[in-house]
Amino acid sequence: MNFIIWIVVGGILGWIASMIMKTDAQQGMLMNIVVGIIGALLGGWLLAPLFGTGTINQNDFSIGSLLVSLLGAVILLAIVNLLRRGTPR
Repeated sequence: MNFIIWIVVGGILGWIASMIMKTDAQQGMLMNIVVGIIGALLGGWLLAPLFGTGTINQNDFSIGSLLVSLLGAVILLAIVNLLRRGTPR
């Protein structure tokens, strides 16, 4: 059951992050889930020690962990957008 909640919460966080970064029209539902989960991993490695909280990947569904996971997803999208600028469209 935790796996399904992890996928749903990761998708929601990825969708919110894509709306913040204005990349929502470029991404589908699957990409939002991937961004949410990988962003939570990134947030866990970089931000969780600073804020003293876990992430959704660690089965910690507190407000602090959700914010750290969301911030990690936003950082991930910022890095992807930065790398995309160098490629021709």
